Amino acid sequence: MQLKFIDGGICAVKGVSAWGVKQDKYGLALIRADGSAAGVFTRNRVIAAPLILTRKHLEGGRLSSVIANSGNANAFTGPEGIEDARDMAKLAAKGPGLDERTVAVASTGIIGHRLDLDIIRSQMRDVTAGLTESAEGSTAAASAIMTTDTFAKEAAVELPDGTRIGGIAKGSGMIAPNMGTMLAFLYTDAAMGAGELGKHLKRAVDKSFNMVVVDGDTSTNDMVLITATGQMDHAVGHAKSHKVSHTIGHTDPEEFGQGLKAVCTALARMIARDGEGATRLIEARVTGAASESDAVLAAKAVITSPLVKSAIFGRDPNWGRVVAAVGYSDAEMEPDRISLTFASNHSSVMLVEKGRIVNTSEDTLKEIMDSEEVIISTDLGVGSGCATAWGCDLSYDYVRINAEYTT
Repeated sequence: MQLKFIDGGICAVKGVSAWGVKQDKYGLALIRADGSAAGVFTRNRVIAAPLILTRKHLEGGRLSSVIANSGNANAFTGPEGIEDARDMAKLAAKGPGLDERTVAVASTGIIGHRLDLDIIRSQMRDVTAGLTESAEGSTAAASAIMTTDTFAKEAAVELPDGTRIGGIAKGSGMIAPNMGTMLAFLYTDAAMGAGELGKHLKRAVDKSFNMVVVDGDTSTNDMVLITATGQMDHAVGHAKSHKVSHTIGHTDPEEFGQGLKAVCTALARMIARDGEGATRLIEARVTGAASESDAVLAAKAVITSPLVKSAIFGRDPNWGRVVAAVGYSDAEMEPDRISLTFASNHSSVMLVEKGRIVNTSEDTLKEIMDSEEVIISTDLGVGSGCATAWGCDLSYDYVRINAEYTT
């Protein structure tokens, strides 16, 4: 299937308007788009108030708006936090007269502090006035939800039949499998029910956001939401792509799944690349595993290992740390079957071939270790399972950022 990445983020999708503002560390974003909706949430047992409220609101299978603030997580704030989240939903619903039970609420920032609703109310006036369906709206919303992020994260694709899928995300630290301190809001103009959306979302998240590790901490506030506006003109899309094999009016489920995964993967890679203090992206590819679940274990072990991450930061090709991480991952492996390659986007070097150490070109290896993206490929040689995970190096700045987070 041919899909193309397009500009515009969430506002590339028909029926979506957005805006956001940021004042110092406090930001507020609002997204308006009515349609069927689904979500996935953190697996941390400490669940922030906005998640509790949003999960309840999603029981109706529909959303009209998302309101998200940055600078305060509204987590571990008790019953008062729930009331504050509810006040945010009312604020988003009040102007256009929406049902507050169709508003999703998201927060990110420091844990254990009450929201300053006066700031949110003040920002809401500017956000509402700025709402737009243009690409600037998507960027403004993506920028407003940033905390320690260094750049706004947006992605959008168009499928062969003209269906569009767009997303924005935030995430830089407290990122671990099962999602970390990250928010992602996805939109499509496909016509699709909440149940089907939820199935596609779960599969896409498992292959993307759940395969990212920055520091191994799982947050209290993670959520990924998807809303389908149903405003795609499939007749136009089919005519444009000359693709007539699908039923007019219905997006092909397989193509939709691939498109959603592509958007989620693009955003997940941005999160990994923007890890707190990160200087380079690590992509861990595992093949030849006994099963897909084994491949996932091995790939996540590589990108989670502080020793591997530190070596990549120091440009030290200490590949033994990769072998050790795979060895303790609980994935089935035989040391005399493992093969290991380090690569950049331009060159690669095999370091181990079926358990045998291979002589390597020092110049090529140095070039790889100096690159912005280091690809670590491990073939376990025991089956056909495969998986890919993303992470970042562990730098001095990671400690500084998190040592000074509240002060």
